[in-house]
Amino acid sequence: EVQLVESGGGLVQAGGSLRLSCTASGFTFSNYAMGWFRQAPGKEREFVARISRMGGSADHADSVKGRFTISRDNAKNTLSLQMNSLKPEDTAVYYCAASRSIGLLSTPGQYQYWGQGTQVTVSS
Repeated sequence: EVQLVESGGGLVQAGGSLRLSCTASGFTFSNYAMGWFRQAPGKEREFVARISRMGGSADHADSVKGRFTISRDNAKNTLSLQMNSLKPEDTAVYYCAASRSIGLLSTPGQYQYWGQGTQVTVSS
């Protein structure tokens, strides 16, 4: 059974930091590019970051560039998102996802597996 389990969310003040983790099981993690998406209430799910299968390349949305960093550890089947200088507009449920597709991998439809999400709330 494929599982992606996110952890590390919580409540933090603006300017603070959080580190999200995603633990994968049930598939060959290193065969999949991985991504982070987020969804705020009443809004569509939006791309945050993605990383290639071996971790050699990564992209971040303009809204988080310079503040968030995606990384992965294929030996531990884990994906991480380090979030610094958090803003209230970063408040959302954050999802990790796995993709065997090719291309920019910036849209939800390109991902085959999804976690249940973890809530991040940034207070002003």
